[in-house]
Amino acid sequence: MLLRTEVPFRAFTLSRFSREVTRTIVGHHRLWRQFLLVMALACVATAQPASRAKTLVSQGNLDGMRWPNFSDYRSWLQKFYEPSGYAPAWVQGSAPSPQALSMIELFRNAWQKGLEPEDYDASRWDGRLHGLQDPSADLAAFDVALTVCTMRYISDLRIGRINPRHFQFGLDVDQKKYDLAQFIRDRLLPASDVSAVIDSVEPPFAGYRRTEQALLRYVQIVREDDGEKLPIPTKAIDPGQAYAGVSRLSRLLRLLGDLPSDAAPNDSHVYDATLAEGVKRFQRRHGLDADGRLGAGTVKQLNVPLSDRVRQMQLTLERWRWLPIEFSAPPIIVNVPDFRLRALDDNNQVSFDMRVVVGKALRTQTPVFTRDMTFIVLRPYWNVPPSILRGEIVPAIKRNRNYITAKNYEVTTMDSKVVTSGQISDDVLAQLQAGKLAVRQKPGATNSLGLIKLMFPNEYNVYLHSTPSAALFSRARRDFSHGCIRVEKPAALAAWALRNNPGWTVSRVEEGMKNGDDNVTITLARQVPVFIVYGTALAYENNEVHFYDDIYGHDAKLAQALAKGYPYP
Repeated sequence: MLLRTEVPFRAFTLSRFSREVTRTIVGHHRLWRQFLLVMALACVATAQPASRAKTLVSQGNLDGMRWPNFSDYRSWLQKFYEPSGYAPAWVQGSAPSPQALSMIELFRNAWQKGLEPEDYDASRWDGRLHGLQDPSADLAAFDVALTVCTMRYISDLRIGRINPRHFQFGLDVDQKKYDLAQFIRDRLLPASDVSAVIDSVEPPFAGYRRTEQALLRYVQIVREDDGEKLPIPTKAIDPGQAYAGVSRLSRLLRLLGDLPSDAAPNDSHVYDATLAEGVKRFQRRHGLDADGRLGAGTVKQLNVPLSDRVRQMQLTLERWRWLPIEFSAPPIIVNVPDFRLRALDDNNQVSFDMRVVVGKALRTQTPVFTRDMTFIVLRPYWNVPPSILRGEIVPAIKRNRNYITAKNYEVTTMDSKVVTSGQISDDVLAQLQAGKLAVRQKPGATNSLGLIKLMFPNEYNVYLHSTPSAALFSRARRDFSHGCIRVEKPAALAAWALRNNPGWTVSRVEEGMKNGDDNVTITLARQVPVFIVYGTALAYENNEVHFYDDIYGHDAKLAQALAKGYPYP
């Protein structure tokens, strides 16, 4: 009780009673003041990081970061910190939370994802963690830096570092974007397994995961390889012939896995059959004719620095992140550099694939974009694009007025009414030159589109079609078209696209192509997403890694843009 003392009752006088009461009240008052002071200091200690964090977020800049300007993330940081009054999210007392330590470890290992660790301050976190032990540590700076790096890391894994629109590609990543503030607050901060949450951010494709694993292997190979260059032969070396680079070739092929790891080293100067088999495998993986001959082109590919191969995989992982992760139906994917089409099944696995011919590298490149296939045309007309009409057809008519007849073309009005399929008069030629008339090729076996086209309407006027020039599919490099994509097995592809239309078997498609009516349109019962993509490094199902030439220069442009760092274009 307040008035309790150890003084015997009988000894109490009024004056002594008054002094005891006063002393007790004063003592409790001092305790109360000390309590209030402690509470005030605690509030100040809490308020200082919060006020500092609010200032940093408002400024959108934090000195000491590899990329200090984070103004492009400022609105997300405000949304993240405001509900908690800008209190630290990653610090418990003066120690980093388990989630903070997990994120820092992921930053250090960002190279495993094809990312640049220093984009997330990988080398700076040890110093910051040590600094937290100082009573005067800047908790707000630590916390804001970690939030910024986390937002960048999640965004980079989710949609890539550079928007594909920067390259005029027809791909849209906006629909994949996260609410970063909510994602971190609701999913990361309470997570017991941060890595599992981050894994869910990445593309779900098996090819993406295989490329990540291949990247790890090639980084290790770079560390083990001595980088010696092979001598370029003046003429192709056949098995049984002498070659000065045999020893280096043997080591390199074993390192790459094109020769078995237990293959005996070849210390002679003879290019033997075992090495030739390894070279064949290497050639297959690099888009070359797999003939086993050691020519200048093959040696050039063998001499590409393995660090360049690592870079190809990093760039391909970036492009994987541009693709949608949800489809209305299993998609068709055409990868331009390896001249191949793949149709996926419901589990995002390859159902079947085939060779394709794509646009010429120098003048008529096939664009990178995505659209939905909606219909197929059997025995189609080929409506000559205006660019081809101006650049090729009109000059040919000037040289030969019977060119239209010879090529099975016809001149039409803009609403497809036939004007002539015979000799071209001066008046018709003038209208063609002025763009007032069009040209189309009649259906049939010699039609440039072949006997079928698969349509996914787009502003590029690009589609899939068959071709009368089937011999081109045997070439290793297949960029011969005006931009459209010629397919090796058109009937099989059409039947697959029409699998939800009852009765459309491969044989029925083939019959319609050969003997059916001209220009027959079939609407797909279920639309098929079509992706025209560009990746120069692919990890196949058998764990082989295939590399292709950067035929359009897209890799070089992407690497140049990434070299600029944050904020990326």
